[in-house]
Amino acid sequence: MDAVSGHTPAKQAGQALHVLALNSGSSSLKFGLYRVQEHAVTALISGTAEQIGGQHGKFSATDARGKAIVSESAAFASQLEAIARIAVLMNDSGLPASDAIGHRIVHGGPALRQHCIIDETSLRQLETAAAFAPLHAPAALSAVRHAKDYFGDLPQIACFDTAFHADMPELAKTLPLPAELGKEGIQRYGFHGLSCESIVRQLGEALPQRMIIAHLGNGASITAVRDGKSVDTSMGLTPTGGIIMGTRSGDLDPGILVYLMREKKFDAEKLEDLLDHKSGLLGISGIGSDMRKLHLAATSSVDAQLAIQMFCYSVQKQIAAMMAALGGVELLVFTGGIGEHDAAVRKTVCAALAWAGVEKAEARGGAENSPANGSLPRCTVQVIPSQEDEQIALHTWSLLAKNPV
Repeated sequence: MDAVSGHTPAKQAGQALHVLALNSGSSSLKFGLYRVQEHAVTALISGTAEQIGGQHGKFSATDARGKAIVSESAAFASQLEAIARIAVLMNDSGLPASDAIGHRIVHGGPALRQHCIIDETSLRQLETAAAFAPLHAPAALSAVRHAKDYFGDLPQIACFDTAFHADMPELAKTLPLPAELGKEGIQRYGFHGLSCESIVRQLGEALPQRMIIAHLGNGASITAVRDGKSVDTSMGLTPTGGIIMGTRSGDLDPGILVYLMREKKFDAEKLEDLLDHKSGLLGISGIGSDMRKLHLAATSSVDAQLAIQMFCYSVQKQIAAMMAALGGVELLVFTGGIGEHDAAVRKTVCAALAWAGVEKAEARGGAENSPANGSLPRCTVQVIPSQEDEQIALHTWSLLAKNPV
């Protein structure tokens, strides 16, 4: 059987599975094929389809050794075309057929708080929950539907970014609004949960009692973790809240929204476009949302300098808040595109937290993708890569091992 037929015979619970992980962005689709059995996960291939729906898309992939096997320009009109290209690549590479497909779903709403097998009921619930994450949900739902069209009856699994935060204390998850709104699901959900789970997994027995995870990328959040569980996080009802992000505003005085509606006649669509697509680093700098571009522009642009400074300031304030939530912290982890690769941002943030012993820890261990050398009594620093797709593969295996299809 080839990799696209979608008719793999059911396997016995506990056996190794080949899982295709799909991680949908608003205009991109990350993917990886993994061999998974219990706690062991091995990447066979991984890659990205970029700028879906645009004219200047790209498609790239690497093999199990990290060697590039394809890098090409490709104009994908839809998620379906991107999925078809992934399937062709898998066939051409002689890879094993997929036994299941795992999806990163940013928000499952109040009804879906744990990873689950996608059936007609859960699919309807996902469609209802799309209102909570309009920036991310449409692409993820499109990937689910197109994967079913292309791969047939392969089991599909929804892996939620909100699941890691589902058991946060009421003190952290409850928003200061009338109780009836909370009962309708308006609460703090938290995001980047798959990334946080991957950090906890990678640390293993070295997991400290109190840890803060700074997931810094185009989307960014800070999470307080006690004994491997989320106790508070910077994002709230939607992925728009919290710290400043690439194009998202992060937290704002809610009176600003009332003012814009009343005085500027903004409707919901215009507010959403402003907060999700035109704010953050892009809005402050007027140049772009990519931190690498802003670093280059900062030598001549005051606005680019301000955007970088405000981002770091936002991050360090939220880390300090999470220290208070935890009553102290032993480990600060940086992850995500900026967190893993931008030493200048890490240095700025840690220098501002010198009172917690963070500055020297960063100076000792600034190498990317490696733990800090040495330790300080109060807080050490590590840079650990986010492994969201590996988490998707592991959850897919776990659910199917318990519920063979």
